Amino acid sequence: MTPEYWNDAKKHLRKSDPVLKEIMRSCRDVDMESRGDAFQTLARAIVGQQISTKAAQSIWNRFAECAVDVTPAKVAALEHEALRACGLSNAKARYVRDLASHFATGALKPRRWAKMENEAVIEELVQVKGIGRWSAEMFLMFHLWRPDLLPVDDLGIRRAMERHFNSGRAIKKEKMRKIGERWAPYRSVACWYLWRSLEK
Repeated sequence: MTPEYWNDAKKHLRKSDPVLKEIMRSCRDVDMESRGDAFQTLARAIVGQQISTKAAQSIWNRFAECAVDVTPAKVAALEHEALRACGLSNAKARYVRDLASHFATGALKPRRWAKMENEAVIEELVQVKGIGRWSAEMFLMFHLWRPDLLPVDDLGIRRAMERHFNSGRAIKKEKMRKIGERWAPYRSVACWYLWRSLEK
């Protein structure tokens, strides 16, 4: 199951950007899918902070195996060293347990988020330790399926835009946003294909 806007987004992106059209052609069988419930999606975002997509998936697989069932109660009960053994840093191990505690105690109320604006959700999420703007944006993209986000702080997006739009040179956030203007209102989908392009 993918977002209802997915096919419309692909048509728009193919028309608006020839470079992205070529990237999409090489990834044509790939569609964005949900990464689980609200807790799992946020936990994944924490795990993936400042590391490559491939490394994040490897650590997540070990983490999920350790937890057996990735629920707030199960994760909150894990020892710090068990989380460290999965490949999480000291900080990320603390953040994941803190996130689990917020869910388990009801401090976070995810049922409200579907009706809230992007910035309002981000403002609420960044109150949790370890969740900054990037993590909140990942949540909006992969759980709430908001169609028009461009996380300019994401390492993979930056690398992909440097490769495909800036001749391999370092790129500034302002230029990233400028390039992304042509993808609106489906910048989330454009980002999905940029991530996939790094796997080639």
